[in-house]
Amino acid sequence: MDLINLFVKSVFVDNMVFSFFLGMCSFLAVSKNVKTATGLGIAVVFVIGITLPINYLLNTYILSPGALAWLGEEYAGIDLSFLSLIVFIAVVASIVQIVEMVVEKYSPSLYASLGIFLPLIAVNCAVLGASLFMQERGYASLGEATVYGLGSGFGWMLAIVTLAAIREKMAYSNVPAPLKGLGISFIVVGLMGIAFMSFMGISL
Repeated sequence: MDLINLFVKSVFVDNMVFSFFLGMCSFLAVSKNVKTATGLGIAVVFVIGITLPINYLLNTYILSPGALAWLGEEYAGIDLSFLSLIVFIAVVASIVQIVEMVVEKYSPSLYASLGIFLPLIAVNCAVLGASLFMQERGYASLGEATVYGLGSGFGWMLAIVTLAAIREKMAYSNVPAPLKGLGISFIVVGLMGIAFMSFMGISL
């Protein structure tokens, strides 16, 4: 039950986009149609779902203060936490490279539509932010860290697909000329953020 609560909280209450404003660059740029947004959202879910458990294990058994105690008592005083950021980035970049090669091989149309934003998942602050939040919050088990990662990914995917659906409908709306494009999108994102704030009242 705790894992379900953690998943729901990471999707709605601690949404990466509407609570922490992470990953906004690709969120706004790729949310022009639902198909492309869904493809990128799935890629982000996969990347976070793979990288966060790996980073959890690295943080728990190598990087944290005293994490190397399993090698022997003489290693118990070693603190490699200053390497956390660069190690997390390296893991994310490696997984993104694999995802990019797979998408290019099996879905060339999606690869072409995503363009530069697929490799930019490596610097998507929502992906890195999930690992940093995992480290800060100190989840007790690999299962909790994995559920949190998947929830964060699904939350980001939900946000971008929802915005893409709204933007597709707005193409047929009578939007004032000065607000067309990103202008009206910023307004919609603001309203969506206010709507997601209602989930903050949920007690989990």
